[in-house]
Amino acid sequence: MNERQGSAGNVIAALASFFIPGLGQLIQGRPLPALLFFVGSGVVWFISFGLLGWVVHLWACINAALWRP
Repeated sequence: MNERQGSAGNVIAALASFFIPGLGQLIQGRPLPALLFFVGSGVVWFISFGLLGWVVHLWACINAALWRP
């Protein structure tokens, strides 16, 4: 996979993170950020009663899309 910003790999990772926060980071081979986004999103969704979890969810997408090795 090409590892540049905007590459197909980053687009796929961002789409994966759109559906499951942290999955894109896991696809990129970054297990610690993947775990932090997955758990963090769940915690924020739970604490805010489903109102603010989308912020972490979108942050995971943007992080996957803009990542450079």
